[in-house]
Amino acid sequence: MTPRQRRMALVAVVLLTVGGAVGFALKAFQDNVQYFFSPSDVSAGKAPAGRAFRVGGMVTQGSFKRATGSMEARFVLTDFSNDVTVSYTGVLPDLFREGQGVIARGKLDGNLFVAEEVLAKHDENYMPPDVADMLKKKHEKPTGTPTSTTAMTQPAG
Repeated sequence: MTPRQRRMALVAVVLLTVGGAVGFALKAFQDNVQYFFSPSDVSAGKAPAGRAFRVGGMVTQGSFKRATGSMEARFVLTDFSNDVTVSYTGVLPDLFREGQGVIARGKLDGNLFVAEEVLAKHDENYMPPDVADMLKKKHEKPTGTPTSTTAMTQPAG
């Protein structure tokens, strides 16, 4: 092999290695991306079936339900145009309440969104940027304070 051929072979090996590394990185990134959808997007069928994603909105007043002694909670998220019913089994964040902005991560099971995680805003002035933008697009003025001042109580244990 001449020096020129060795150099070309080395360049080819380096390019293949870098290309493979970039391909693996893009694949890993794509597998870990979780998209955000509004309740209107979910109702319109834009959300992926069988794949985890996030849905955010305001918890509708009077929609929270939990059977006595059960860890499963059901509530409705709204963007003031459409609603999505959410089911979550576990302890909800301390700041979770009706009239509050939340983001839930999970998958669709028919018309029910089964959440693996529920995140609530951390104070009365904060709203996740995705939710605030979504509400602005709907020409609704998002409020920073919940309409109900009573906190939900979590069952002990």
